[in-house]
Amino acid sequence: MRKSWNEVRADAVIFAKEWTGAHYEKGESQSFYNEFFEVFGIKRRKVASFEEPVKRAGKKAPGFIDLFWKGTLLVEQKSAGRDLMKAKEQAFDYFPGIKDSDLPRYLLLSDFQNFELYDLENNANNKKFKLDEFPKHVQSFSFVFGATPREFKDQDPVNIKASELMGKLHDALLASGYKGHQLERFLVRLVFCLFADDTGIPSSAQEPKLLWRDYSKIVSD
Repeated sequence: MRKSWNEVRADAVIFAKEWTGAHYEKGESQSFYNEFFEVFGIKRRKVASFEEPVKRAGKKAPGFIDLFWKGTLLVEQKSAGRDLMKAKEQAFDYFPGIKDSDLPRYLLLSDFQNFELYDLENNANNKKFKLDEFPKHVQSFSFVFGATPREFKDQDPVNIKASELMGKLHDALLASGYKGHQLERFLVRLVFCLFADDTGIPSSAQEPKLLWRDYSKIVSD
């Protein structure tokens, strides 16, 4: 069953917090993107591969695409602080060696703390944002679900504020020693309660009980 956008946003908040400070391309990239896809409820290995070899025009040695989802996405990852313009040039050097049927529509550049997402068929969908802004931009990655990205120009400021508050709550609980699956589960359930009307979750006396049960379990462990 596909995750709702509220679930995705909640997990994006956690992802952004956990990867703050990541910087080393070779040592952290694969874990970074495995968890990136998990935000959307997708197993990376089912759709994309790491270090995909590709011929480069005019060069004998092959290049290696950091992450490649054939027909959908090409990722060029760099260590923190590296020039993403050069990363973009490197990514486009791979395109002549990719079969027409496998050419990706989307190009993602990142140095862990910054993202540049390019829709090669519609420049209006291009995005540049920081890691901590990822929760606000998750719907730019709707292609992960096989959907066409839509432009959300007037995002409700209440939703933005809620995401910020969730981030602060996550930090406070983490600083108090609560972490892992239980913390993530509690935050996701809390988001569901906050957006119950929008998600169609029925209002019932059970919801506060379920929320309190999970909260009690966290604080008692």
